[in-house]
Amino acid sequence: MSVFDPAGARRDALRTDLYQVTMMAAMHAAGVDHEATFELTTRRLAPQRGYWVACGLELALEYLEGLRFDPAQVAWLRAHPAFKAVPDDFFGMLEAFRFTGEVWAPPEGTPVFPQEPLLRVTAPAIQAQLVETYLLSLVNFQTLVASKAARVRRACRGKAFIDFGTRRAHGPEAGELVARASYLAGAKGTSNVEAGLRLGVPVFGTFAHSWVMMWDEEDEAFRRYAQVFPEATTLLIDTYDTVAAARRIVAEGLPCRAVRIDSGDLGALAREVRRVFDEGGRGEVQVVLSGDLNEERIDALERAGGAADVYGVGTELAVSKDCPSLGGVYKVVETRHGDVVRHPVKLSADKQTWPGKKQVWRRVEGGAARGDVIGLAGEAAPGPGHEPLLEQAMLDGRRTRPAPALADLRDRCLARVDQLPPEVLRIDDPGPYPVTMSPGLLALAEEARAAVRARLEVRR
Repeated sequence: MSVFDPAGARRDALRTDLYQVTMMAAMHAAGVDHEATFELTTRRLAPQRGYWVACGLELALEYLEGLRFDPAQVAWLRAHPAFKAVPDDFFGMLEAFRFTGEVWAPPEGTPVFPQEPLLRVTAPAIQAQLVETYLLSLVNFQTLVASKAARVRRACRGKAFIDFGTRRAHGPEAGELVARASYLAGAKGTSNVEAGLRLGVPVFGTFAHSWVMMWDEEDEAFRRYAQVFPEATTLLIDTYDTVAAARRIVAEGLPCRAVRIDSGDLGALAREVRRVFDEGGRGEVQVVLSGDLNEERIDALERAGGAADVYGVGTELAVSKDCPSLGGVYKVVETRHGDVVRHPVKLSADKQTWPGKKQVWRRVEGGAARGDVIGLAGEAAPGPGHEPLLEQAMLDGRRTRPAPALADLRDRCLARVDQLPPEVLRIDDPGPYPVTMSPGLLALAEEARAAVRARLEVRR
């Protein structure tokens, strides 16, 4: 089910930058009808990131399949001052607009590295250009959060963690996207109820401090809540005195499956509460820790003994606080007009592009990823044991296979991330992963860059 589409109607066409639509109008007026291939990649890893987790493909395909301009949107554009001189037939083209291209991409949950395409889009240039902003917004954010969640999972050392970030996400829709990406990359579930309804993500929750503060006695708050939720009671015990609350739960036999601690010295409190429950014959009660947790804090808690059973991660996950943006780019790598094929490149300092349609091969030996080769889509695999990462996901504007279940994508993600070398997976100061360019790609890049330099020299 869609994150965005509860009523079956989409209004995505104007969820873009103005210059995408003005470029469409200019292309239409100029008779630009060639095919263009764009690739969405990252230029570099962020600090303390050893890899990215590709995420957002299925939502991107949903967007492309449903992309339309409705009459109200076309009328708004027609009246906009920027389109005052645009020929009328452009607006007729918008009314009939459909995406008819193809998409290649690594399946969601695949670990990827700089310069490796997260998406490869081939379509008439006017279509491929329009979708840039939306695809970047979607894939950048989903990949950013999934990558953060993968690090949190690693820090938890096999223990569960839950996304608690909706209230700190950058808007309600972002909260659902966080829930999706976090679950795909390893979270047990989310507190976001809508993500449970639309996406099937398992939903968990406790209660707020306000519930306890509504009653004169903390014990009364606990009993009242347990009466309504006898099989799913998690008691928040840090409103007043965390350890005293745990002792009363034992002494009074209050029903609960877990307790949550959201403040104070989480490590020390978790150990003391665990001791209270174990000595009181309530070893079945789990301890949930939350409160500004991230992968570094969880890693430190686990290294110090890790008395928690579950971690709730909110703000740090929802906004990827240490790295709040991904910086993915969407660049044209090939154009085709009949038999004429061009390979545009940028020569900008720190922003050079690599020409040609790409494929990425991953060498896997003994179930472990050993290194990647980025090459041209038409090249043969570099050798035995190399698996192609990019798969065709869309042809002629339609998906090439049914959308996989999110739970299946999650299983795949966990398995693929676990294939990476241990040094790449480190929470602190991860090591590099070997990525090389194929001979064919290197040769094409040199040829394309030399051609650009020659043209520039002639103009001088």
